Amino acid sequence: PVWASSIGDRRYDATWDDPSLKAQARREAHDRDLAFENSEGVHFERAWLDPEAGKVFCLATGPSKEAVMRIHERAGHPTSEVYALTVEV
Repeated sequence: PVWASSIGDRRYDATWDDPSLKAQARREAHDRDLAFENSEGVHFERAWLDPEAGKVFCLATGPSKEAVMRIHERAGHPTSEVYALTVEV
């Protein structure tokens, strides 16, 4: 495995339940994330929907999971589930 932190890559996965999974609303929420990302040194790479599980996943790089959480909160869709992705396999 490659330790992401040893190559300076700090990735985070933000996850939250969204039973509605309205694609347009999620697209607009992701666009708001992008509008705020520079203020925290975060970059949102991609977002995924899993309609069967009712989940939304967002891959970001940044200085901390707290920075990722602050951007999601400012964008209007806070989450308490943010995981540091420290090992790439």
